Amino acid sequence: MTSSTPRRTVLAAALAAAAGTAAVSGAPATARPRADAEAGAAPAAAPGLVDNRFWTSYTDWRCGTAAGTRAVAGHRPGLVIAAPAGRLDYADPHTGRTSTWEYASWTSPVHTSTVPATEVIASWNADTPAGTWIQIELRGTYNDATATPWFVMGRWAAGDGDIRRTSVDDQSDGKSSIWTDTLSVDDTAGGLRLLSYQLRLTLYRAPGTDLTPTVWRLGAMASDIPDRFTVPASTPGLDRELTVPRYSQNTHVGQYPEYDNGGEAWCSPTSTQMIVEYWGRRPSAEELAWVNPAFADPQVCHAARFTFDYQYEGCGNWPFNAAYAATYPDMNAVVTRLRSLTELETLIRAGIPAITSQSFRKEELTGAGYGTSGHLMTVIGLTADGDVIANDPASPSNEAVRRVYQRREWENIWLRTKRYDANGKVRSGTGGVCYIFWPVKSAPSQHRALRSLGLV
Repeated sequence: MTSSTPRRTVLAAALAAAAGTAAVSGAPATARPRADAEAGAAPAAAPGLVDNRFWTSYTDWRCGTAAGTRAVAGHRPGLVIAAPAGRLDYADPHTGRTSTWEYASWTSPVHTSTVPATEVIASWNADTPAGTWIQIELRGTYNDATATPWFVMGRWAAGDGDIRRTSVDDQSDGKSSIWTDTLSVDDTAGGLRLLSYQLRLTLYRAPGTDLTPTVWRLGAMASDIPDRFTVPASTPGLDRELTVPRYSQNTHVGQYPEYDNGGEAWCSPTSTQMIVEYWGRRPSAEELAWVNPAFADPQVCHAARFTFDYQYEGCGNWPFNAAYAATYPDMNAVVTRLRSLTELETLIRAGIPAITSQSFRKEELTGAGYGTSGHLMTVIGLTADGDVIANDPASPSNEAVRRVYQRREWENIWLRTKRYDANGKVRSGTGGVCYIFWPVKSAPSQHRALRSLGLV
């Protein structure tokens, strides 16, 4: 039910072949992808599995290695171009145009992950005015003391007038590969893990101008989720439902073929738009003027256009969705993994909904009415019995979007990394992947919940 299906199917099959296992589909094979007091204290986290590291503060930006960039202070510290370090001719594969750009760069300190990782997913929050764009790269060191090359994790702009935002295919060093938005170790069974990494930002602008991108957040989630068909059942600990706008992806079937044709391909941007509006942000009438006025909920079309990955040919690039959400005023957004439904309850308790990625057969999720090799939905609460309340965009209308799913079924399909398809073949699960968005000025209880997950 998501545009991520075709390319992530290729990804997972390749990983399975490399590991000598049965072919898998959906998200990458290895890990593809609490009842606390009102004070907001978070429960003890499960050991290992997930490590988050984000650079966001003025000190963070000053600690990296700059080549033409400088840190700026303020209520939202960031990184900008100070003086260009050079020029580059960029041949955009999706427009056929070659343009000259000035650039400056920043390289993070080496981060040693608390989790020797099989996967790493980067996230960034930035402003890219017309005439600017950014590139995000990652380089890691393995536990065999060798290093990866610099892998491109994304070439990104908020708009689409200068370059076409894109992932980069065919990147591998024979040990790991980049699959759209994820660095994945090819053969996890052999024990190879990524111990540390650096991120490199390159900021581009039109030559001879004083334009600059501003990057507020850069980081990554590293993880080593064990292969598992089932996960331990958690104990319900919350009865709360958040009021989140409801949008159906299926009311957009056939709209904008250039952005993957609406319908089932738009689960990710539809979910993203719901949470953007939950936080009181939305595109202006002027920004929506390009949308056909006959189409309902034009903001969903807008989200699809501005999350679209021109290499992936879809709207399901996880970091691109987070980056889109962060283009709205004073919004933070990341891609991460949660280790349990209990951790998700911690967020809901604090008033923070989450967008989750999962795959399942029709009979595995009672009441869904469909099966999927990859789908995004928005979790907005838990019932008194602990069942999951979701705004599921795979619904025939906006009114039908709110669903209640059985807790045990839902947490298993979200957190597992292996599953069986209708033909009995082993396929992949997402291993707890989710998007989390929140405002820069958040309540103390929200800050505590986010901090307990390593996000602030």
